[in-house]
Amino acid sequence: MKAPSILRLVAAIALSAAATTGVSATEDAADDSGMSYEDKLQACAACHGENGDKPLAPDYPVLAGQYADYLEAALHAYKNGRRQHPIMNMQVEALGLTDADIARLAAHFASKEGLRSLAE
Repeated sequence: MKAPSILRLVAAIALSAAATTGVSATEDAADDSGMSYEDKLQACAACHGENGDKPLAPDYPVLAGQYADYLEAALHAYKNGRRQHPIMNMQVEALGLTDADIARLAAHFASKEGLRSLAE
């Protein structure tokens, strides 16, 4: 699968996640990407779980309860290419994450209760 095809797939997943929640891009001030913060949050939730505590796959990280500055740094690193992951680099690009989006997403997932033990 070529990179542009993957980008379209990631964007379609993000828009599909937003559509299933009933949140439209106009409800929460859509930016230049045409997506609102809520749309972007739902795109993250599609893989990491609504609260960031139920990843879709075992190798996807739990975001809930992580330090906000860590999450912010990771998203910025994906955005500028310092950190490489085929899905995340494209997801950050497809969603058009702004610095404000990144800060808000990091704060959101940091505020959620993390896993208490590996047994959960």
